[in-house]
Amino acid sequence: MKARSADESGVVDRDGVRIHWDRYGDGPSTILLLPTWSIIHSEFWKAQVGYLARHLRVVTFDGRGCGRSGRPADPAAYTCDDFALDAVAVLDAAGVDRAVAVGLSLGAAYGVALAAEHPPRVSGLVAIGPGLALAPGHAERDVPFDEALERSDGWAKDNLWYWRRGPAEYLDFLEFFAAQMYPEPHSTKAIEDFVGWGLDVEPETLIAATTGLAAGRPVAPRCSLVRCPVLVVHGDADRMVPLTIGHRMAELTGGRLVTIAGGGHGPMHRDPVVVNRLIKDFATSIEPATRRPAHRTWVRAAQRPRRALYLSSSIGLGHVLRDVAIANELRRLQPDLQIDWLAQHPVTSVLVDRGEHVHPASAWLANESEHMQCEADGADEHDLHVFQAIRNMDEILVNNFMVFNDVVTEGHYDVVIGDEAWDVDHFLHENPELKHFEFAWMTDFVGWLPMPDGGERESFLTADYNAEMIEQRARYRRLRDRSIFVGDPDDIVPDTFGPGLPAIREWTEANFEFAGYITGFEQMRVGDRDALRDELGYRSDERVCIVTVGGSGVGGDLLRRVIDAIPATRRLVDDVRFVIVCGPRIDPASLPRRKGVSYRSYVPNLHRHLAACDLAVVQGGLTTCMELTAHQRPFVYVPLRHHFEQNFHVHHRLQRYGAGRRCDYDEASDPDGLAKVIADEIGREVDYLPVDTSGAARAAASIAELVA
Repeated sequence: MKARSADESGVVDRDGVRIHWDRYGDGPSTILLLPTWSIIHSEFWKAQVGYLARHLRVVTFDGRGCGRSGRPADPAAYTCDDFALDAVAVLDAAGVDRAVAVGLSLGAAYGVALAAEHPPRVSGLVAIGPGLALAPGHAERDVPFDEALERSDGWAKDNLWYWRRGPAEYLDFLEFFAAQMYPEPHSTKAIEDFVGWGLDVEPETLIAATTGLAAGRPVAPRCSLVRCPVLVVHGDADRMVPLTIGHRMAELTGGRLVTIAGGGHGPMHRDPVVVNRLIKDFATSIEPATRRPAHRTWVRAAQRPRRALYLSSSIGLGHVLRDVAIANELRRLQPDLQIDWLAQHPVTSVLVDRGEHVHPASAWLANESEHMQCEADGADEHDLHVFQAIRNMDEILVNNFMVFNDVVTEGHYDVVIGDEAWDVDHFLHENPELKHFEFAWMTDFVGWLPMPDGGERESFLTADYNAEMIEQRARYRRLRDRSIFVGDPDDIVPDTFGPGLPAIREWTEANFEFAGYITGFEQMRVGDRDALRDELGYRSDERVCIVTVGGSGVGGDLLRRVIDAIPATRRLVDDVRFVIVCGPRIDPASLPRRKGVSYRSYVPNLHRHLAACDLAVVQGGLTTCMELTAHQRPFVYVPLRHHFEQNFHVHHRLQRYGAGRRCDYDEASDPDGLAKVIADEIGREVDYLPVDTSGAARAAASIAELVA
């Protein structure tokens, strides 16, 4: 799922080549994100579009030879001037008179051609790792492109004869090239994206594009013709284009150079926050229509109210109950504390129902729960590879961090409370200078874990992600003023973070404080269940089975399996009433109908129904399972396949409490077998480990110290 969809798309035909373009936003001025070498399409700007389009109009287009644009076979169709003329045609089609042009590598060369030959259309130019022949390049890259070579090591892979050998050689080149583009540690996702985009381009097309660019009119001499403001951004560890070229371009154009120390050739992917801010600040500084108002108000520190910004995860509905409970405890300890919530649907619905103040900027967030549903829609039944889904959420996480950063920059917050706000925690560690508030971070699991069928690759990736987190925390411990684990030390899985990395429990105990579990409600006393059942409309002489799959919309397959098993269940157990709770993202009308079955959409106080039931059939989500554990109710949980948290972290915790019966999805494939499981468990007397009720107060007391 994209962080932001295009508001307008079109195709312009220029000189017989179709050029596909997109427009995002409708701001007072325009940023034109130029294509680069035809090896990748405009998707490489994905981390920039969402943020920039909130402030400005953004236009992108797929360069000729890739993406949705035409792929001419003639090398003569791939000169820098062709790309510049394509840009003019796209601006015309989008109704844009002039724009700030932004180009990466060869895209910077297209930007120079555009600014030099069509100056009225360019108000400014941003060149990232400019690929212009302004100074000697890296000596190791000086390998003939069009000569057959005896070797194929290193940059000898960047050779048309090697590409033509076959798919394996072309893939080998792409993987090598991507690794050179992103030399920074922990660049696995950027490298994977680049290789995937590169595989979408045929070697012969890329050969034509490369040959045409080499034979075209030189662009470098035109740098001195550029009259608009110029910003050059260049990494000093760039293995593609040496920093000396960035220096020279800034010198020739009278521009400003920003060096990214330790940065490679793709900072818009590896350092998106700083690149986004550089582009936006540059654009707004040269366009009068986007400058800040002349008048603003600054509040003296002594007169500022105590304020907290609360970030509650939208992946499922579980976190919001515990977060509201903590917020209420905070208000008890700090009665003058104002709390704003930055959250997404369906969490916002719960917050509004409880009278909480949702920050208006919440509307700018890209929906993480919807992304998870999209990931599951493309998978097998009852399957969500959550680790990979989070990796694929990279552009959404960048977008949402940029929203957060705008909010805390404009507002005066004493404390930010992040309940599994992965984006904020990660990018604050990547950009520590942006932290100017107390920061409390909470989570109920620690450690990315590989699924067994993921093989060596997944084991490597999860360990790499864990290693990055460990390194971040070791270097910038000051960024989290509180690290709170929602649970107890015994709830932590007995695993390691990966080969050569510490044990998860040992590291967590050294880096977190423990609040105990936080239910978000008062636990039901046994004597109250009859009154509760009567209040909810459940008869005392019927057995009630609640079937619920949470708020993410991933569990439709499980609901259907349980519905299919209802006839067989009724043959085994008399007077069973099934209540199917679909959540806010599954339409009850999409499910098979069964006589005597109640279908509910969103149930605001679902935990009360769970307290009243005789059995619940649920996914393996922690919150729902722990609500049932706290209420001492029997339940069957069916973890999503490839959901490492449900399969490992939640399962371990439930085993510790002696709670629930695990039933893997394959075991539930037979309606008669599933009916037997339901019949065995419904109404069963349970004796789980009690759930502590003081977690919210304990967490709030710790956080309150930050705003005392």
